[in-house]
Amino acid sequence: MATIWWEEPVAAPADQAWAALRCVEKTHELFAPVLTDSTMEGDIRIVTFANGLVVSERIVTIDELRRRVAYTVLGGTFEHHLASMQILPVDEGSCRFLWISDFLPHARAETVQPLVEQGARALARNIEARRCVD
Repeated sequence: MATIWWEEPVAAPADQAWAALRCVEKTHELFAPVLTDSTMEGDIRIVTFANGLVVSERIVTIDELRRRVAYTVLGGTFEHHLASMQILPVDEGSCRFLWISDFLPHARAETVQPLVEQGARALARNIEARRCVD
């Protein structure tokens, strides 16, 4: 099984970052321009990537205490996929975004790794610029 573990520093308070991450229905705003659209149908989130790829994800949990969202990709080219995104406080004005993705087949890492890196950097930029705050 492949595992991608990515940590991205965010120059914003953890509460601000969590307020953005926990809004799973606005994922396309948080991860713009890597994502261009997202919709929710119950606990299923459908996301559209800038390259045209459309993926269905089941939201498994939104953990307020740990500032963590877990999801799984449904169907497609994965035999198995489970990921979590978490906001970890550093100090009053900064935090870290932690994204862990476990999946099969291992060969999908070539596709997933750049999307995780680009997505994490986009999240940090958008939170720091307050683009995804209500």
